Amino acid sequence: MTPRNPLRRPALTAAVLATVLAVGGAGAAPSLAGGVVGTPGADGIGDPYFPLDGNGGYDVQSYDVHDRYRFGTGRLTGRTTVTLTATQDLSSLDLDFLLPVDEVLVDGVAAGHARPDNDHELVVTPATGIPAGSTVEVRVSYAGRPGEVSWRGESNWLADRHEVVAMNEPHMAPWWFPANDHPLDKAAMDISIRVPADRQVIANGERVGRTVHADGTATTSWHADEPMVPYLAFFAAGRFAVDHGTTAGIPWYVAASEQLRDRDTRASMTQLRRSASIVHWLQGQLVDYPFATTGGVVTSLDAGFALENQTRPTYWPLGRGSTGVLVHELAHQWFGDSVSVHHWRDVWLNEGAATFMQVRWTETHGGPSAQHWLHSWYDSYRAGSRFWDLTIGDPGRNRIFDGAVYTRGAMALQALRHRIGNGAFWTTIRTWLTDRADGNGSTEDFQAVAESTSGEDLDSFFTAWFFTDAKPDPTAANGLD
Repeated sequence: MTPRNPLRRPALTAAVLATVLAVGGAGAAPSLAGGVVGTPGADGIGDPYFPLDGNGGYDVQSYDVHDRYRFGTGRLTGRTTVTLTATQDLSSLDLDFLLPVDEVLVDGVAAGHARPDNDHELVVTPATGIPAGSTVEVRVSYAGRPGEVSWRGESNWLADRHEVVAMNEPHMAPWWFPANDHPLDKAAMDISIRVPADRQVIANGERVGRTVHADGTATTSWHADEPMVPYLAFFAAGRFAVDHGTTAGIPWYVAASEQLRDRDTRASMTQLRRSASIVHWLQGQLVDYPFATTGGVVTSLDAGFALENQTRPTYWPLGRGSTGVLVHELAHQWFGDSVSVHHWRDVWLNEGAATFMQVRWTETHGGPSAQHWLHSWYDSYRAGSRFWDLTIGDPGRNRIFDGAVYTRGAMALQALRHRIGNGAFWTTIRTWLTDRADGNGSTEDFQAVAESTSGEDLDSFFTAWFFTDAKPDPTAANGLD
């Protein structure tokens, strides 16, 4: 995610499944086939910032989303099939979802559904329990007006009479499809959206079909095979200028809203067409691009931020000064999309790394060195200022997108580069991205990689930069000599 001023001071492993997803909740224990006793899956995956995010007892394999959106009324109707594998004997399971539900089927058989305690947890009770290790299809049919739905102060639906864009962080999926809504559970994604035939639909991955119906609507389908975090799934529908091609061997698909002024649409398309070349540069710095396609969408709707939707970020209108935000969101394809946070307290690994790659771009394109940038920011804020009063390795749920998480995260990476040396630093980054591709990682995991690569004890460095709400001392040990 990039705020409007991007540098303003401001594959799930078996072990993870066993320790995180297989936690059952208390409740009745009906017998399953063969006399196996099942229990309800937990109503959260274990993130202390967002206790009801995600759910326990299963691992999602894929989502197949079929939604229809009516611009005039703001009404969304749909059905989503969630293919999941039980990691415990389940008598019931939760999905994160906010719209009214009409019907739930588990492997084609009607299942009970309810929201007993709040409006976020959809509790599904199948006719018979689901044994651990078995894979089932949970199909949910629903209808409602997502623009009228809020949850814990979030009203995330972004739409007007002409355009709609489903984008937000850390939550978006529950406004338009039921999900196991946490970065710890990634899955393949199929998205089919039906709107009037004179509108375009853009989503994640590759466009695989478009069917025009007799009633003047059209369904456009997109497929993303690589595992995806639910909040990174998106769609945009409206009147868009569209272009696609291949650059440096990387397929791309871009779109800019025609609700903008003509010159803004044209300028945005010019910048969006640079996406694949920027990805090509990024993979030269990092590791191979982790997805099959790239691109981006510029919307006319004012979200106040750009977002790293997997394979296809969304932006505000782009102009000649937009390189930084393009680099930032495309760097997120590695930091945040391929390697996602373990818990939301680790968000600096996304935002700090993407900001660092902006600094790296500047350093390699005629600008000041990253070490000069580090000292400039370090010297700009006195000890005790608000800039330093945040523990960026555990910022709290209300400050996960604080500007200090972005800038101090990038500063810490450059300081680490200076501390352990350029070669060890880039080996650390590339090892992190390779070993945890399609998976997750925490600050502690990243420290372990850096220590293994460099052969150094980095406890004091990580404590000073990530777990202290104070300005690091200007020492060689902190990468600031």
